[in-house]
Amino acid sequence: MRDFFRLFRFLKAHWGIFMLAIVTMFISAVFDGVQIAPAIPMIDNVFTGKEIAISRPLPDFLTRLIAAINAVPRLQLLKFIVLGFLSLFLLKGLCEFIRQYLMTKVGQLVLRDIRDALYAKYQYLSLDYYSKSKVGVLISRITHDVGVINNSIAQGLTDIFYQGFKVVILLAIAILINWRLFLLSFVLFPFISIPVIRISRALRKISKTAQERMAELTSALYEGISGIRIVKTFSMERYEIDRFNKASLGYFKISLKSAKRIIAISPITEFVGTLAAMLVLYVGGKQIIQGELSFGMFAAFMGAMFQCVQPFKRLSSINAVIQQSAAAATRIFEILDTPQEIHDQPGTVILPGVKKMIRFEQVSFKYQGEASDVLNNVNLTVPVGTVLAIVGPSGVGKTTLVNLIPRFYDVTTGAITFDGRDIRDFTLKSLREKIGIVTQEMFLFNDTVKANIAYGNLQARHEAIIEAAQAARADEFIQKMPQGYDTVIGDRGFRLSGGEKQRLAIARALLKNSPILILDEATSQLDSQSEILVQQALEQLMRRRTVFVIAHRLSTVRNATKIAVLKEGSVAEFGVHEELMAQGGLYKQLYQLQFREE
Repeated sequence: MRDFFRLFRFLKAHWGIFMLAIVTMFISAVFDGVQIAPAIPMIDNVFTGKEIAISRPLPDFLTRLIAAINAVPRLQLLKFIVLGFLSLFLLKGLCEFIRQYLMTKVGQLVLRDIRDALYAKYQYLSLDYYSKSKVGVLISRITHDVGVINNSIAQGLTDIFYQGFKVVILLAIAILINWRLFLLSFVLFPFISIPVIRISRALRKISKTAQERMAELTSALYEGISGIRIVKTFSMERYEIDRFNKASLGYFKISLKSAKRIIAISPITEFVGTLAAMLVLYVGGKQIIQGELSFGMFAAFMGAMFQCVQPFKRLSSINAVIQQSAAAATRIFEILDTPQEIHDQPGTVILPGVKKMIRFEQVSFKYQGEASDVLNNVNLTVPVGTVLAIVGPSGVGKTTLVNLIPRFYDVTTGAITFDGRDIRDFTLKSLREKIGIVTQEMFLFNDTVKANIAYGNLQARHEAIIEAAQAARADEFIQKMPQGYDTVIGDRGFRLSGGEKQRLAIARALLKNSPILILDEATSQLDSQSEILVQQALEQLMRRRTVFVIAHRLSTVRNATKIAVLKEGSVAEFGVHEELMAQGGLYKQLYQLQFREE
């Protein structure tokens, strides 16, 4: 339950609205109790012509009130009661509207804050975290789990206060009317708690499983839709349907199991309440027959007790709602409590720029949970303006090496320095502002062409966007689109070819105009014609920049200022093309395998 109560920290920002909602709940509960009072004079005085009987001493104000009612003519009293009922229900309806609106508002504000906090956390989690997590599961946390919490806020808190106020007021009325009957009616109520507690304990475990099943369902949904091109390529529609149906069936079964237990609470409490009511009916009826209690008083007492049944049923179901929300809260705080591995350290400063060189000094790196290092004692010196080609066998750590520069990961040992200063001394924002990246799978958003190019430079003028597109050899195909630069390109640029996506990504990097550029096999999966256009755009992008390029094209490698050859996580060879060929080592082998045909 600790995680459930931690949710209340999101309620603090909206405390004023919440307290106002509680006040309206109390007023509504008072109206619910007061509406019982007219039953006494209506039955005892208006309809039967008898005065309201007082069977025991009452407080002075009640004694005087009953005497005044008995003195009013019957027809006049009926008019007062009718008008009083109308006024009472009008005010009650107004309070009910305000109460529900305020609690709905509080609930939605809290849900918004939780979603915002989760999404903000997602943005700052490291790439290593995402490599171990399913996107569908993360989406489920921010959609389904937060939705479950909505029940505890909108329904749970409302029931705790509103139904609690109703019970207290109705029981107080019952005690004032006849405290002996009140005690008699509560003899059986403790027996309600035993099955409710047992059911609620089981519900928390079931709820956690249900949320895990929903995460699996969301994951299958996300992968089936986002990978639809691959699904159709391999004719795997039936497989994906079966996979989704299996996840859907798992969620259906556990949801039904949970619903069965929640539904069982209501008839249990209702039966015990009815049993208590029948006991009171027998004893109270006996007193009426013997003249010890007026029928109006007894009707009011029974009305108060019967009105308590529904609030008790709601209150008994709150524990089930809280248990479900507690399971969801645990899953949410698993995300919120995840430490932010890559962050600004105390005393960081803004990176002004790189004037001299970038150095890798005894850099080693190991992914969390892995036994061996991916990189081991890498030493490199890259003067400003250098085009450094990084080559090596697959899996040797080329992409990992360049990912350390923008601090997508932090080095395990050693340091990367800009002009002699560790990059961890600079703010992440200022560091990454100086770095542009183009990869073979550059992500594009479901937005306009203009918005995708300007991503990272939202204040860019339209003319600057066009200039970047022209330099990236993208302007020509953009102009042919239905709305030109205002054309929406679809999810992940679904409507574009591979070459067009890459040229938009290059235009985005050009507009950002970062002095450091990372190219991670940016043309490796393109056809020949697209590759020529993209390569021309890349050459434009690389001018007057410090470039780290993971290359597979011969021209890129041969034209590089320096070439670093990685082997088993270390720099095995370093130099220019002719020097490395003359050495006859690993570079020459890679050249003969990868570049000879070209």
